[in-house]
Amino acid sequence: MAKKISIDETYLQDTLIQLLNIPSPTGYTEAAIQFTQSKLEELGLTSGQTPKGTLVAEWPGRTNDKPRGLTAHIDTLGAMVSEIKQNGRLKLSQLGGYAWNSIEGEGCLILTSSGRSIRGSVLLTKASGHIHGEKVGTTPRDGDTMEVRIDERSLTMGETEDLGISVGDFVAFDPRVESSPSGFIRSRHLDDKAGIACLLAAAQAMIGADKKPSQRTILHISNYEEVGHGAAAGLPGDLFELVAIDMAPVGEGQTSDEFHVTICAKDKGGPYHHKLTRRLEELARSAEIPYKIDVYPFYGSDGEAYWRAGGDVRVALLGPGIDASHSYERTHVDSLRATTQLIIAYLQSP
Repeated sequence: MAKKISIDETYLQDTLIQLLNIPSPTGYTEAAIQFTQSKLEELGLTSGQTPKGTLVAEWPGRTNDKPRGLTAHIDTLGAMVSEIKQNGRLKLSQLGGYAWNSIEGEGCLILTSSGRSIRGSVLLTKASGHIHGEKVGTTPRDGDTMEVRIDERSLTMGETEDLGISVGDFVAFDPRVESSPSGFIRSRHLDDKAGIACLLAAAQAMIGADKKPSQRTILHISNYEEVGHGAAAGLPGDLFELVAIDMAPVGEGQTSDEFHVTICAKDKGGPYHHKLTRRLEELARSAEIPYKIDVYPFYGSDGEAYWRAGGDVRVALLGPGIDASHSYERTHVDSLRATTQLIIAYLQSP
């Protein structure tokens, strides 16, 4: 068995934490894309942005007869201002799929069109237990009963508009990143910034070891995955296979956990390519990388988006285990390490 390429785990974790702290709700990803582009440039990989804003880099390989792609998404869950209410507070429209109760009480940034960022909190309209009593517990959480309380003197629609806030402004939820001595990292938006950090760490490790991928490889960082069409464009027509790197949901009934890399065999869109999935499994087994195989009932990926757009390629999916997906998420460095190792094994495989 070939010697494993050493991974710089400090680079992996630092990159992840930096990414998590850059707001990037779907549609507002420029700063996170620029950060990722700078990381690729540090590694000597030239990249560019498509008109849609997708980041694409080409990594020359030892051969070019069956080019490969790796895709991960930079965009996260978030919201957009849909109404400025008479009391000066904000009504939200969701970006991506999440339960309203999962963001109750969360701090947020209102990203105004003028470039100003204004702090606020996502709250129930009837949040005070001393005023509304049992209604606080019984009120449904939805777009009509939740609002943003702005941390400025804005008690009327006019005062809020004078702050520069308008309908169509993006709202980013606080990630609240925390890493523990036991190896856990918890934060919002590990989906899919954990995947991007693993991809960058794999590239850093290989380039540092003076290793090329076996095939010309396209690194594709999409920016609209949470709304379903991230990787529908931006990949070359001669691609032979594509591996999506995205989070693996952990929970009851799943084999995925926070300590392995997971290879997804099927999600709500159907099975992934059988031969490529089995090849990833064999690579993990041969390299003694801790892995799981899982099936997800409420999940879709950028690999599927490319298939639905007409991509005639083999597609597979792998990623780190993420607990409480689309809520306040958590993973462990063991899973990040295993994911990075499997990416490296795939890149080097014939």
